[in-house]
Amino acid sequence: MRVRVLVFGVLKDLISESSTTLELQEGACVRDVLEHFRKTLRQDEQLWTSLAVAVNREYAQAGSRLREGDEVALLPPVSGGLPQRVALTRERIDAERIVAELKQGEDGAVAVFDGIVRNNTRGRRTIYLVYEAYEEMALEQMRTLAAKAAADFAIRDLTVVHRLGRLEVGETSVLIAVASAHRAAAFDACRWLIDTLKRTVPIWKKEHFEDGAVWADGEPFPPEISA
Repeated sequence: MRVRVLVFGVLKDLISESSTTLELQEGACVRDVLEHFRKTLRQDEQLWTSLAVAVNREYAQAGSRLREGDEVALLPPVSGGLPQRVALTRERIDAERIVAELKQGEDGAVAVFDGIVRNNTRGRRTIYLVYEAYEEMALEQMRTLAAKAAADFAIRDLTVVHRLGRLEVGETSVLIAVASAHRAAAFDACRWLIDTLKRTVPIWKKEHFEDGAVWADGEPFPPEISA
């Protein structure tokens, strides 16, 4: 089968045409398109892990199946090259590994916010938490925040990962890590990201206690987006 592949940003400097037709086997998925260009272009692995992909103008995951005539767009980070590792996950967040992978030789600082599940809230013993999200919108909002942080602060790279589903006490619910040459920019960007995420990204927390469960009170939306 054939699909049409569109490329943007830095990829246009690596691929001679902004669109091309790719021949794939029946049953191929987005991952096969990425693998084709990864092998052909042999660029730094960081480029491929930072891409988003859209199929027929809708964001798609690596395992999304393709059909004859689909339009596949390879989208580099919108901030002009900052990798911006942004994700929602139902897997346990490995904070140590993520922070270690973020660091580069040119960094003088990495500021980290590691939000963890504590064992009580206002005197009630917490058994576990459950996070849910309006996932498509939450991911879009997180990407927008990452792009704005990249534009507004003198940072080199960042990671924003939020957990969904059931979390046990001690597990990471949200991890934000910001790398920069100087500590002030890393601190400022990290603080702005978590504060803004908490007020604007549609993610909710249900707290399960020994004696019941309750949806946690969220921070009010900023006036400019409140209904």
